[in-house]
Amino acid sequence: MNTKLLISPQELRSLLAQNSLQTVVIDTRNQEDYAISHIPQSINIRDFFTYLLENSFPTGLNKLQEYFAQIMSKVGISGAEWLIVYEDTLNEGYGQSCRAAFLLKYLGCAQVSILHGGYRAWLRAGLPITDEVPLRESSIFRLHPNLDMMVTTTEMLQAIDNPAIIKLDVRDRSEWLGLSSSPYNPDFCPRKGRIPNAVWLEWHRLMTSELEISMFRSKAEILEICQSVGITSDSIVYVYCFKGSRAANTQIALQMAGIYARNYFGSWNEWSRDFSLPINSRLI
Repeated sequence: MNTKLLISPQELRSLLAQNSLQTVVIDTRNQEDYAISHIPQSINIRDFFTYLLENSFPTGLNKLQEYFAQIMSKVGISGAEWLIVYEDTLNEGYGQSCRAAFLLKYLGCAQVSILHGGYRAWLRAGLPITDEVPLRESSIFRLHPNLDMMVTTTEMLQAIDNPAIIKLDVRDRSEWLGLSSSPYNPDFCPRKGRIPNAVWLEWHRLMTSELEISMFRSKAEILEICQSVGITSDSIVYVYCFKGSRAANTQIALQMAGIYARNYFGSWNEWSRDFSLPINSRLI
């Protein structure tokens, strides 16, 4: 089945009207916002945004897989369903719905879509909301990890001096300049800076906002912006941010433009904590 990467609120409404158990909507916002109102039949899994990868070696990746396999089983998801994820709006949640989509595909879910424009687009369309929490029976999640989706620290280290692989930093400007170690707190991580030989393209640039609803730009616009930093449709890109969330958002945009990109999911949170790894901390 060729599942659409991005779906509109109207398309999601039509899917929900079919009342199929094979369609599951996942709300990635915080529990407080979900409790106030959400898309009918949606379930809240905040962990897709909050989970921090311990490391990108087998021990850390195995823990991630087991952690989410337990959550998915608990909420009655086997992995065979069509999973649609959403956040408030794409430019304010640090890419959390895209991070969820990335993790679901990494875990082996074949049918994953993102609500384009997020919850705000749903509200603007005048579609129904609720505060009712659906009851779901537990099941067994079938884990089939796609290991090649995720760039490991070892692979990123090997790519530093390889000009054929573009190391794309999509963090906010203060992080790129080495003024902050994370988007949350300047001193969250022990080191500030960036991965050597990385190029910078702030994740916001690949989206456009109208009436406070963020959407991805067109393929032509994305390609033009990417070309400004040396990325073309023939490029191989390893993209990173702080914890793989904004990187997942950017990866979606690059995919829309036909650019091959892999997500260094551990990102700066992992890289900066290993003092054996090189960094460039000089301000530009």
